[in-house]
Amino acid sequence: MIDKLSQSLQFHQQALSLRQQRQEVIANNIANADTPNFKARDINFSAELQRASASLQGTTQPTKTHAGHLQLGASNSVTAQLQYRTPTQSRLDGNTVDMDIERTQFLDNSLRYQADIQFLDDRTSGLRKAMQPEQ
Repeated sequence: MIDKLSQSLQFHQQALSLRQQRQEVIANNIANADTPNFKARDINFSAELQRASASLQGTTQPTKTHAGHLQLGASNSVTAQLQYRTPTQSRLDGNTVDMDIERTQFLDNSLRYQADIQFLDDRTSGLRKAMQPEQ
């Protein structure tokens, strides 16, 4: 039971970490909207979340049988792979930041981050209530 709870919380932790990383990337794009030859970047959130959750599927830890083997451990940090955003309209200075898209993505990611936080808060609150004796 504790394994499933821990795995579920790790999934939400990774999702929040990816949302936070994406927010930083989008903010960087907005900050460089007037920088010549700057290429807008983004994170494919669903693909990165699938990759991160696939790492949670394996619960068995490898055994170190030789002194030359590297020690592998469970890592809670997730590092997303950045991709270049395809420009909708080219600019003469080579910059690919479209402020309308960046603002929309920034707001969408912010709302989803807040929803993830609220969902996690509701879940932990429900678990806390289930563990307390009746009043």
